[in-house]
Amino acid sequence: MNIHFYKYQATGNDFILIDNRDGELSLNTDQIKKLCDRRFGIGADGLILIEKDPAETFNLIYYNSDGSQSLCGNGSRAATNFAAYLGMFKSKASFMAYDGVHDAELLNADVVRLRMNNVNSIQSFDQDIYLNTGSPHFIRYVNNLDHHPVVEEGRKIRYSEQFASQNGTNVNFVERLPDNTIYVRTYERGVENETLSCGTGVTAAALAASRAGYTSPVKVKTLGGELSVEFKSGQAGAFTDIYLIGPAKMVFQGDLVL
Repeated sequence: MNIHFYKYQATGNDFILIDNRDGELSLNTDQIKKLCDRRFGIGADGLILIEKDPAETFNLIYYNSDGSQSLCGNGSRAATNFAAYLGMFKSKASFMAYDGVHDAELLNADVVRLRMNNVNSIQSFDQDIYLNTGSPHFIRYVNNLDHHPVVEEGRKIRYSEQFASQNGTNVNFVERLPDNTIYVRTYERGVENETLSCGTGVTAAALAASRAGYTSPVKVKTLGGELSVEFKSGQAGAFTDIYLIGPAKMVFQGDLVL
């Protein structure tokens, strides 16, 4: 089976994108793992199929590199850029994703403004915070984040008994910086490693930072680049009008026999 693919990155979070509007491609878990493998495949944090949708601009099917499914904020921004490249829209689009319908807008050729779904509550665990922004995220504040053991500590929390009933959680380590800015590093469930950026994690960290006095839009530094998160705060930890804003770019395209 010959597959034409496109490789995208969104602040260092990288994805394989495939135009499946004809509906002919169906991938199993082993094939997804092989395609995402960085030594024996193309290599990516996740794989995205763009398909037709009866009501929205497109349907986005997202797989983590282990074949599991979730919402991916950075992947959604990459998919929006890709759908525009395919000529499916010019500036504004709506698409169906894992957690429902999202709106997106191209601010320029590379920058995408993605509307996230509302967040209705935040939980506190001592000094730590937990919330769901389409995917579950655990937030822990640390100092000197550049030297923090993200993978080791993140893996322990991800597989802890506390989150076993919900198949684990993503883990974000956050350093609070001046100028309404936070620095975020993430251990991603489904990738089972640190990624250079995580869109749903960045969003979760920015919303959590509002509890410490940070205001919309929060600027976010990641290892893969910079993003910003806009939101409106409500009562009892609720948030509406949440937008994730940042770059998404095509890296290359090619063909692979699977």
